[in-house]
Amino acid sequence: MNISFRLNGEKVEIDVRPDRRVVDLLREDFGLTGTKESCGAGDCGACTILVDGESRLSCLMLAAQLQEREIVTIEGLSDEETLHPIQSAFVERGAVQCGFCVPGMILASVDLLKRNPTPTRHDIREGLSGNLCRCTGYHKIVDAVEDAAACLKDDPCR
Repeated sequence: MNISFRLNGEKVEIDVRPDRRVVDLLREDFGLTGTKESCGAGDCGACTILVDGESRLSCLMLAAQLQEREIVTIEGLSDEETLHPIQSAFVERGAVQCGFCVPGMILASVDLLKRNPTPTRHDIREGLSGNLCRCTGYHKIVDAVEDAAACLKDDPCR
């Protein structure tokens, strides 16, 4: 089947099998390897992308569900010169170790801050509860999201 959608700001059209998962489409057909697959069952959040501005698990989506949608992956979050404020905050706070979960964490954070621009630490932990990290213990991640929220609130940073 032929589908068309916007991927990181670009209109794309591709022929896909009806059972093709989005995570596979992004990684294998478009070379967007920032979207990770870890569990393949929707439990870890490593494959999080933004679909029409909302976080979604690409391992649980079929490519056909992308028809006429707006998709943003970690590769499309920043421009070529400037990191998104959330990406900058993750770097500045050292909220990364192995990096495997980071793309999903960042995209889930974008959605969280869009829905709740002034979250408490509890709100951040709850908002990112679908994204698992085996390395950091989450403190630096929560700190980074707090910093990004303050930056985006005080001065849209972008």
